[in-house]
Amino acid sequence: MKKSLSVIALLLLLCSPVFSQTPDLNETRRLAEQGHAKAQYNLGLMYDNGEGVPENDSEAVKWYRLAAEQGDARAQNNLGLRYDNGEGVPENDSEAVKWFRLAAEQGDARAQYNLGVRYANGRGVPQNDSEAVKWFRLAAEQGYASAQYNLGVMYANGEGVPQNYARAYLWFSMAAAQGLEGATENREKASKKLSAEALNSAQQLATRCFDSGYKQCE
Repeated sequence: MKKSLSVIALLLLLCSPVFSQTPDLNETRRLAEQGHAKAQYNLGLMYDNGEGVPENDSEAVKWYRLAAEQGDARAQNNLGLRYDNGEGVPENDSEAVKWFRLAAEQGDARAQYNLGVRYANGRGVPQNDSEAVKWFRLAAEQGYASAQYNLGVMYANGEGVPQNYARAYLWFSMAAAQGLEGATENREKASKKLSAEALNSAQQLATRCFDSGYKQCE
């Protein structure tokens, strides 16, 4: 397994809407213009995805920023992605990290994952595998499959943590249970590094981790 396996596109991790169905554009805009952070976030997402309005990167950034500045974690993460990809704003690694960190520190799993990727790759921050592991673990323990996969990679490669194929097996198993592509294959590779006894222990720990909602994984 190579470290390149740990790089999953940040673009895939755009935060989802806070509404359960397509909102009324006029009502969302009215609330957004009154300063409601959730409405500002939702309006930004509508411009981001072209839902009910023409897709417009600049408008998406405008409304994400207004919500982000009020502390909305999902807007902060999405604004970070905009700076990461240079969409609606000039590409800026430092700004991307700033917004990812603000959202990550509020417990947003996507942002924690994105910040972990930044540390793993050394973009916008000094490359630091231990910090990458820290943020991947926080997201993984919330059930974020991509972070679980990347944590498995870090254990398999001994990056930021001592190499541990049993822990790699565990986290690949968690990601595989959610259907993440590549996780089953890497779980099998990790299993081949373990003795029969160690594999049995890893399987029992994986079961306990899954059944506990990722609370008992050590």
